[in-house]
Amino acid sequence: MMNNRSLLSGLAAALLSVSLLVGCSGGSKAVPAATTPAPAPTQPAKEQVVNLYSARNYPVDTVLYEEFTKQTGIKVNVVQGKAEELIERLKREGESTPADLFVTVDGGVLNNAKESGVLQAMTSATIEQTVPKALRDKDNQWVGLSTRARVIAYSKERVKPDQLSTYEDLASAQWKGKVLVRSSTSLYNQSLVAALIDTNGEQAVQTWAQGVVANMARKPEGGDRDQVKAIAAGVGDVAIINTYYYGQMLISKDAEEVKAAEKVALFFPNQKTNGTHINISGAGLTKHSKNKENAIKLVEFLTGEAAQAKFAAENFEFPVNTKAQKPELLKTWGEFKTQQIDWVKLGTNNKKALELLTKAAWQ
Repeated sequence: MMNNRSLLSGLAAALLSVSLLVGCSGGSKAVPAATTPAPAPTQPAKEQVVNLYSARNYPVDTVLYEEFTKQTGIKVNVVQGKAEELIERLKREGESTPADLFVTVDGGVLNNAKESGVLQAMTSATIEQTVPKALRDKDNQWVGLSTRARVIAYSKERVKPDQLSTYEDLASAQWKGKVLVRSSTSLYNQSLVAALIDTNGEQAVQTWAQGVVANMARKPEGGDRDQVKAIAAGVGDVAIINTYYYGQMLISKDAEEVKAAEKVALFFPNQKTNGTHINISGAGLTKHSKNKENAIKLVEFLTGEAAQAKFAAENFEFPVNTKAQKPELLKTWGEFKTQQIDWVKLGTNNKKALELLTKAAWQ
């Protein structure tokens, strides 16, 4: 009995020894050492951009866009065109549009863009604090960047300021053969008339337009600068122009433009009634913007004090930011009462304005 137990114990010991020898033999597979995974390839950083469809075309705009890029690293790409064409392009492109901002120079056009469904709300506490409510869309789909006044320019030699009063008075007999103005195709004139329709009614404006035509010194031709030159040349005595053109002429590199402007002064009409007509330049955030944050940053920059001061100093537009510094020329014009504009009406009354002007033979 004892011998059998001894035999079994010996066999177990032998098997254990063989097992240990096999486990330690060179034929066994070594466990590989842990390794650190190779890092994933670095992706190049996406270029930061903001794309504009713009109906504005002023040198100061380019200067400001370049300054924005320097400060933020965000590149500004601009496609120029007529406002109506750009709106149609936005509608046609839909979700595929590259445009982030639509920029133009008329409140009625900005409202038309909104009504066309190509814009969306632009939410920014900075913009709301910077730009007065009256110069922003009620639904924040566009915001004003600058304003300009449409005033009466007059000959310093042949007209005394106390002879002037209102837009309506330009149809009176004292201005027979003395009024200069650009054509009815001018959006500036159409918006002025659209605003007058809202204030005075269609019939009164129809009579006024006919009176202005009867008082014209010549058939409408040229732009606002050409009206100033015609006053200086004695063709007529008074003209309807935008303020910023006059400012640009005074600092022009063209000596003849400077000379002409120096013979003319500006009068801000309707100060005792409903105020001088103003219009607006503005920007709207496109409905399908791919760079929404960058677009809002650009608008915040353009409505900031520094950019607003540059709009005023280099293009003689009135800043929407009331804290912005104005150049001396704008200061000399002083504060003036402005017409309370319903920007929606500028758009909706535009067709009727053109009809009235055409009926009055305002070419």
